[in-house]
Amino acid sequence: MFENNSMKIITSFVAILFAFLTHTAIAEDTWSYLEKASLAAHELSYDGIYTYHLGQNVKSVQVTHVNYGQGEYARVVVLDGKPREALSQGGDTVIFNQKQEKVVIEKRRGQNSFPAILPLDLDTVKQNYQAQLSSTERIAGRDAQIVVLQPRDQYRFGYKLWLDKEYGLLLKFATLDSVGNPIDSIGFSQLVLMTGQKLDWFRPSNVDRGKNYEMQQRQVSSLQEDEINCEMSDNLLGYRRISQFKHNMNHKPNPVTQMVYSDGLATVSVFVEPMTRGNHPRVGFSELGTTNMLGAIAEGHQIIVVGEVPQVTVTQFVNAVKFKKK
Repeated sequence: MFENNSMKIITSFVAILFAFLTHTAIAEDTWSYLEKASLAAHELSYDGIYTYHLGQNVKSVQVTHVNYGQGEYARVVVLDGKPREALSQGGDTVIFNQKQEKVVIEKRRGQNSFPAILPLDLDTVKQNYQAQLSSTERIAGRDAQIVVLQPRDQYRFGYKLWLDKEYGLLLKFATLDSVGNPIDSIGFSQLVLMTGQKLDWFRPSNVDRGKNYEMQQRQVSSLQEDEINCEMSDNLLGYRRISQFKHNMNHKPNPVTQMVYSDGLATVSVFVEPMTRGNHPRVGFSELGTTNMLGAIAEGHQIIVVGEVPQVTVTQFVNAVKFKKK
């Protein structure tokens, strides 16, 4: 009888160990899909049209991307509404925005945009989300593996990703609410994977010689830690500060401090500026699709927190702002 009990214990232990190892292997395999996707968006050359759905608003955008071996080149053209496009080389982006009788040209550091939404380093994402394999679908004529990223807490949205089964490229991306319903989505309707490395397309597509072109330089500079007069006092819910800037604006007497936080996917910006006479304070919530904003006044300062995160998250960030003692 003792031997039977021992065998039962051993058998149970082996079953538990097997289940654990199987679950771990599946989880690692799921993350391997995402790792492949994060690389594919930068390494592949492609030309396509994607559609962005936000409530009743729908916009179509053409993206052309080439990895030239020595770097990445991309052109993004908004196809609906006023002409607007951006040319990117490496981390630098030039935006052409037509306004009335002129075209404003603005230089800025590039940010991740579709399909390059996933970071190259997924460690922070793994800390804040669980990844699960789902079904397969056809997107833009290509077979896609669906991966669902479920948040580990209430301070971030969930996401659904459609990944090209052959190359890993992100074909579609949807933000999910707390019960798994899509709030917005962005995905290819047409896609061609290219093999050449020609750059004859890398120029503004809608040059209007009848308009004046005006270079507009954003007055933004990085801030050192000792230049920031406030700090975030509490645990920031899995979000880490990735940058801090000072904005000098013509219509404001004092610079505006911006601190940017990320959980690997979602970003939150905290704007802080001294209140001055004539300033109209912005207090309360506003919402547009997945973007939530909260304005508040504290110790003579205007605080605005904005991000593609739930309301509870922007509330936590506003409450976490503490001003340093002078």
